[in-house]
Formats: sequence, C-alpha cells, structure tokens
Amino acid sequence: MFRKFGIQVGQHIGQQLRSAPRRMFSATKALYKETPTNAEQEPEQPPSIIIEKDKNITLIGINRPQQRNAIDSTTASKLCEAFSAFEADDTSPVAVLYGVGGSFCSGFDILEISTDEKEEISVDILMRPEGSVGPTRRHIKKPVVCGINGYCIANGLELALMCDLRVMEESAVLGFFNRRFGVPMLDGGTVRLPAMIGLSRALDLILTGRPVGSQEAHDIGLVNRIVPTGTALGHALELAACLSKFPQRALNHDRNSVYSASFETSTFHQAVQNEVMYTSREIIEDMQNGIKWFNNTFKADTTHSWLKRDRSMADWDDEDVAMAAAQKEVKKQEEEAAILEAEKQKQAEKAKSKSKKAAEPKPVEKSKKDSSDESGSDSTEKPKDK
Repeated sequence: MFRKFGIQVGQHIGQQLRSAPRRMFSATKALYKETPTNAEQEPEQPPSIIIEKDKNITLIGINRPQQRNAIDSTTASKLCEAFSAFEADDTSPVAVLYGVGGSFCSGFDILEISTDEKEEISVDILMRPEGSVGPTRRHIKKPVVCGINGYCIANGLELALMCDLRVMEESAVLGFFNRRFGVPMLDGGTVRLPAMIGLSRALDLILTGRPVGSQEAHDIGLVNRIVPTGTALGHALELAACLSKFPQRALNHDRNSVYSASFETSTFHQAVQNEVMYTSREIIEDMQNGIKWFNNTFKADTTHSWLKRDRSMADWDDEDVAMAAAQKEVKKQEEEAAILEAEKQKQAEKAKSKSKKAAEPKPVEKSKKDSSDESGSDSTEKPKDK
C-alpha cells in the first residue's frame, strides 16, 4: 500500500518536473510575443525617398541626410519605383529631383558593401539593370529638373546627369570623388557627360576626379542655372512649372529627337529622319490648335506687339500674368500717346510763333536812289575838303 502510494507520489512529482520546462518555455514565448509590441511603439524611421505633388509637378526627394544622402540598395529600388510612378502619372508632366538636408547625393553607400560578408554583393549591386543609385541606366520618358545643393559627387553626379536640366546652388560642389577609392563609373556618367560638355572636358573631370564649383560647372555646360545657397529646390520647381505650361506633346517630341540625335544615331540624315518619325497625329493637332490660337490672339497689325512684352510664352496661359502684362501694355501706350501729344503741342507752338512773326509789319527800306544820292554827296564833299 505504501509502495503504491509512493509510486503515485513519485509519478505526481515527475509530472510536475516534466511540466515545469513547458511552463518556462511558454513564458519565454510570451516574452517573444511582447517584443513586436514594444517595437511597434518605437518611432518609425523616416522614408528614404519622399514623393510629393505640387499642383502637377512631382517632387522626388532623397531623404538620408545623416549619410549625406548616400543611396543604399533599398533606397535605389524606391527611387526606381518613384520614377516609374511618375512616368505612369498622366497628370504630372515634369518631375523635380532634390536632396533633403545639406547635400544632393554623395553617391552609393559604400558602407553597405563593406559591412556585408558576401563578396558577391558588390558585383550584384553595381550590375543591377536599373543602376546602382536609381534609374540611371533608363531614359526617363518625361522631363526631370534637378536641384543640386551641397555635395553632388560620385554616383550622385551621375544621377544628376540623368536629369534634363540642373539648377545648382553657388556653394555646391560636383565631382567624381569615387576616383580616389577605385570605384568605377557605372551609372551612365561616361555616356552622358561627353555628350553634354565634350570629350576633352569630360576626360578632365572623370580622370582627375577633382572638385568643380558652380561657376565652372555653368561655364562648361554641366549645369543650366546658378542660384543662391538654399534656393535650389525653389528655383528647380519654378523651372519645372514653366516647362509644364507648354504643350507637352510637341515638347516631348523635340526632347526625344535631341536624345536620339545625341545617343542613338550615327549620321545626320538618320537623326533628321528620326525627328520626322517621332511626329504623331496628336502633335499635328496640337500644332494646328496653337496656330489658330495665335492667329485669333494677334492680328496682322499687332503681331509685333507680343515681342515687346516682358513675359515668356510659357506664362501666356496664366490669367494673372496676362492681365498684369495687359495693364503694363496699356500704361505703355498711354505714355507713348502722351509723348506724341506733347510733341504735337510743341510743333503747334513753333508754327504759331512763325505765323506771328510773319504777321508783324516789316521796317521801310531806303530806296537805291536815296542811298546813291547820299553816297554821291559824300563823294563830292570829300574833294572840297581836300
């Protein structure tokens, strides 16, 4: 009996011991379940790519200011997705690419390669179809304006060369600094740069990797505008808004023809043929509508007037600008009319003074006989004196 009781007690204790690890394991699992809850309470990391819309302009910002906007593989993928979304957006004709913080882009994040244990990662990243820092190996379908501030170096400069127009702050710096670390150019820089500034200047910048200031960059055609420090994004947005006001079919036709002549053709005749082939029926319709609008707006006797207006053709569709220009034109015409009226009054006064002088009586002139008598009397008196 005692033996049976002892066996039951032993079995009960054994069951408790066997169940203890299970309770500990379940408690450990409960701790693991709480970990994601705590992680969710932590502040989320800001997105590395910011996409916004200003009216019909798409703004794409590189948002890694702590790394001087160096682009890692994840950011490069997001940047490619952002440009794909822009190309698919029919409501947005132009995009603006910029860097958040003090720099535009310092190239690819080399630390991502150096901290990875696999040596193959460097080759895989650099040989991506889109490019190592974004869609740099792609021809973007619509115009892109780039706002450059701070450092725009290495692959970041190649990313800026991907854009159509570049607005550079006067204190910004360009350069292929990757030359110092043995990193080659694999994002289209060796293709685009010679077409922009010529072979000799491109070799100078690529082989030496020296820094380039804003004035030199503008002089050699590397950038299109120089603006004060801190205003690159605003001026780039203003330039993009100006482009967006033009008829887009004709604009993109000319843009594609320029790129084709620069990169796709080997002869002049082939380039001219492509220029004609890019023309579509929609472009012809836009052209006809534009000609009708011009003929209805400017008549034959006033065609010269639009040349005198201090505003660009891109602003003709802006009612406020057009109204201000009309008021300025009216004021100018009033001033010209006042000048003409003053000139008429001056001419009238001159004519009046001439007629007044003509009406005054003239003094009686002595006859020739009297004058001869006087002269003769004088001649006769002189010999008597002698």
